[in-house]
Amino acid sequence: MKVPGLYRAMRWIGRIGLKVYFRRIERFHGERVPLQGPVLLACNHPNSLTDSFVVGAVVPRKVNFVATVQLFQFKPLKWLLTNCGVIPINRVKDDPRAMRSVADTFEACYRVLEKGEAIGIFPEGITHDDPQLKTVKTGAARMALELEHRHGGKLGLLLVPVGLNFSAKEKYRSDVLVNFGDAIRAADFLEGYPERKKECIHALNEKIERSIQSLILHIPQLEQARIVEAVKRLYLERLLVADRVMAEPMSARAAELRISQNVARTVEHIYQTAPEKAAAFAQKLDLYEGGLKRLQLSAQWLEEPRKRTLARLSVWWALLAIIETPVAIYGWAHRLIPVLVVNWAVGRFANTDKHKVQISTTIILSGLVIFGLWYAICVSVFHLFFGWHATLWYAASLPISGIIAHHYYRKMRQLSAGVWDTFTLLRAPGAAKRLLKLRKELVDEIEGVRRELGQEFSFKD
Repeated sequence: MKVPGLYRAMRWIGRIGLKVYFRRIERFHGERVPLQGPVLLACNHPNSLTDSFVVGAVVPRKVNFVATVQLFQFKPLKWLLTNCGVIPINRVKDDPRAMRSVADTFEACYRVLEKGEAIGIFPEGITHDDPQLKTVKTGAARMALELEHRHGGKLGLLLVPVGLNFSAKEKYRSDVLVNFGDAIRAADFLEGYPERKKECIHALNEKIERSIQSLILHIPQLEQARIVEAVKRLYLERLLVADRVMAEPMSARAAELRISQNVARTVEHIYQTAPEKAAAFAQKLDLYEGGLKRLQLSAQWLEEPRKRTLARLSVWWALLAIIETPVAIYGWAHRLIPVLVVNWAVGRFANTDKHKVQISTTIILSGLVIFGLWYAICVSVFHLFFGWHATLWYAASLPISGIIAHHYYRKMRQLSAGVWDTFTLLRAPGAAKRLLKLRKELVDEIEGVRRELGQEFSFKD
């Protein structure tokens, strides 16, 4: 099916913003999304509007999204969203008196699906920071079954679950894994639908919820989430190296998700069967991480202190400084003002005190506008003095030098942290030894759990 020109243009612009903000966007099992026919993509919703941008960028066909009616209040934005296939929906918190519009939204979705197009929907109904899937609302299941019933089970509507996994959604140059699950045939849940609507909807909704949970790192308890993250910090590299042979080829990010899911299941098992052991591990973990915090040490530097010498650091970073410093200065001279404006926009609009879900969306949208305008001004002024030939080279240098400048800034921060860590280890070798001993005890306990549980802690399916 042909993708409309405006949608292609907006997707291209969106991909630019995503490629600048995220270091890597990985698609796992993308072949599970049919290129033809009616499809409902049911996704978790951890990162506000960015979730729609990411799904739209990695799915090659046009994806129509359902979005809150509040986005349609600004007329130019309403025109753009409507022409890009975005369908407004009124939620209870938007306007409880206008719930009739929900039925209108369903009818609009039916018309899109009957044309053989795809719709992306976030059945949780809200975006959030918590490391688990919220309760999946029945809207997607109701929509799928009602439409399939209207067509006597012959429409061929498929629901494809999607798991969005952000390594650090609030951080610039982080990673995203888009994990697609096996398609679910709506017609398979139609038996007895006219008489047993609620049962059929509930069965399909449970299937959607379980499928999405299997595609993300779903941790119901926040205390367990803390332990899972700590185990990953202590042990993930060893797990990745020790278990390279997977049941199927997968990227590093997909392998990390698979291992994290198994770690989460193991932590949940220990909390249920041996809560006293889990409590003791958590207490020892608090001592270890508290010691790192008091000394302002990074775990990476503590692990192999003898191999991290100031002399080695000096040679490596001096070479980097000689090569990158001039380009980094040039890049920061052009990016400092727009970076300050984007940071102001994040503080003003992203509500960072309450949650992180708006940060990436605000940075991507404001960055596209602010950097675009600023670079256009710079190029225009340059052209007044140097002509078109030099201006083309100048324009090409701006985004490249900007990325190098950011890379240089990150590396300089790592250097300063490494110098501090090295001096700390030299100044307080006894404290470092105690922390290393605690670390070894924690890792030994993890190894013991692996031996006890055997295949339950395996990283193969």
